Amino acid sequence: MSRAPAPPASGASPVAFGDAVRTFARIGLESFGGPAGQIAVMHRVLVEERRWLSERRFLHALNYCMLLPGPEAQQLAIYSGWLLHGYRGGLVAGWLFVLPGFVTILALSIAYALYRDVGFVTALFFGLQAAVLAVVVEAVVRIGRRVLKRRLNVAIAAAAFIGISFLTLPFPAIVLGAGVFGLAVHRVAPRWLAVAAAEDADGEDAGVLADAARAQAPPTAARALRVGATWGALWLTPTLVLTLALGPANVWATIARFFSQAAVVTFGGAYAVLAYIAQRAVDSFGWLEPGEMLVGLSMAETTPGPLIMVVQFVGFLAAYRDPGAMPPLVAATLAAVLTTWVTFTPCFLWIFLGAPSIERLREIRALAAALGSITSAVVGAILNLAVWFSLHVVFEVVREERVAGVRLLVPDPGTLDPAALAIGVAALVAIFRFHLGMMRVLGGAAVAGVVYGLAFGV
Repeated sequence: MSRAPAPPASGASPVAFGDAVRTFARIGLESFGGPAGQIAVMHRVLVEERRWLSERRFLHALNYCMLLPGPEAQQLAIYSGWLLHGYRGGLVAGWLFVLPGFVTILALSIAYALYRDVGFVTALFFGLQAAVLAVVVEAVVRIGRRVLKRRLNVAIAAAAFIGISFLTLPFPAIVLGAGVFGLAVHRVAPRWLAVAAAEDADGEDAGVLADAARAQAPPTAARALRVGATWGALWLTPTLVLTLALGPANVWATIARFFSQAAVVTFGGAYAVLAYIAQRAVDSFGWLEPGEMLVGLSMAETTPGPLIMVVQFVGFLAAYRDPGAMPPLVAATLAAVLTTWVTFTPCFLWIFLGAPSIERLREIRALAAALGSITSAVVGAILNLAVWFSLHVVFEVVREERVAGVRLLVPDPGTLDPAALAIGVAALVAIFRFHLGMMRVLGGAAVAGVVYGLAFGV
């Protein structure tokens, strides 16, 4: 297997920019299955196939992205693009990661608004949902094998899973606790934890790529102020302009303000903030009808891109039902663009502002221990999402019960969906037994869903 090429003398990236663009476009098109699946896709392409990033550099970048608000998978794409080609690489990688999902969900949102009861569309989503279940499980296994290299790493992942699933602890608190625990263990018994910065499956570090990026963006105070001012303005200017021009109660201004606020509280992935968004969108603003949030979530779960793309569907329906003087579809489309902009633009701010400094700190073993511990906790968090998703795909009714302060998700056995279970199991066999690619598995599941739906109804 080929190695990363040697760096040119000028310090420029050894990877051609056009090659990077094509690769990140491919990643964007293949990024199904929520954050677990998306991170696994990037790992497979960037670390295993192209060998542009080493194992330890990839995990170091992932650790940092897990600490940030917003979709960690998109931020990891931005970080990886920045490592390869500085700012322009980060811009291309970040927006190519979002663009396929944006276009797909926009088309599905239009179809939903105009033809919400089309049986073919319902059956298609039915098959894809069951297959995505298998994709998420495969991603958890893949990442877990690479991250959980010590018993203590496994224990941290298990503790995080219990804390999120049963004790409903806030994810930021779990991240903080894991980081502090990693620092403490490093002081007394550093060998108990597998540390990404100290252990590389390949035995070497493709650091030439980061050296090129650091040369383009050294972590100086002047650069930090410039980046913060530029991206802060790009992010917040639409909100300020719409609020001043149309008034704070206008649907456009409300969309911009609400999703700008949501962008800074989305720690722990999309599921951590979806309950808040759904409650405000349905009860406070009246943008959606009860249950429509699940429709948007099914779109986001079965299309490429971050799960938080569900907010695009929310913004679309908000303007579609309150278009003002515009045609409803035009207003809704513009609102989808606005929602996407204020949701994802902050990700570029966090990465471009912090990545240069994080790269300089990469070899500090105490920091690596803290971030490695956080990565283990994140595996537990992703496993929680996989379990949540599995229950809601296979069972139509899942109740949440409390026993002695412990949350339990209890599926109703009478609502078991045999067809969804069968498609999910078949997808698991296809992935783990026959090692079929993601697109083939999703395509087969979509066909199975359509055939079943048209024959028996969904």
